[in-house]
Amino acid sequence: MATLLVVHHTPSPWTQAMLESVLAGARTDEIDDVEVVVRPALATTVVDVLAADGYLLGTPANFGYMSGALKHFFDLVYYPCLEATKKRPFGLYVHGNEGVEGAVRAVEAIAAGLQWTRATDVLTVRGEPSKDDLECCWELGATLAAGLMD
Repeated sequence: MATLLVVHHTPSPWTQAMLESVLAGARTDEIDDVEVVVRPALATTVVDVLAADGYLLGTPANFGYMSGALKHFFDLVYYPCLEATKKRPFGLYVHGNEGVEGAVRAVEAIAAGLQWTRATDVLTVRGEPSKDDLECCWELGATLAAGLMD
């Protein structure tokens, strides 16, 4: 069974709504043989990352950068996971009002250093997530999980 690790920092009701939609998509009945493991960024361990076959990252944009919690996650796992996780797929969703592009660039730069492969388009949402935004979150979760089936 494949494992999708969802690493998130969810400090607001809007990021919580996005996380819930991502998880609903990843856990849809059409996807089997994929375990979805959910960890807050500050609680994710090297063991969690090494045990997963793919990653879905969620962060707010803070002053043009990813959250400090997600940066802490990367600081913790980068070197211990560098060789063992090459080429694994990842996806990313970012919520913010301003500076979303900077947060995306920062996450993608670190993922490139890890040699992870972006498996989907990055999802960015500004302001309150609309119904369409939440449907895109659902699709993101479903696409990443489905990509791990085999």
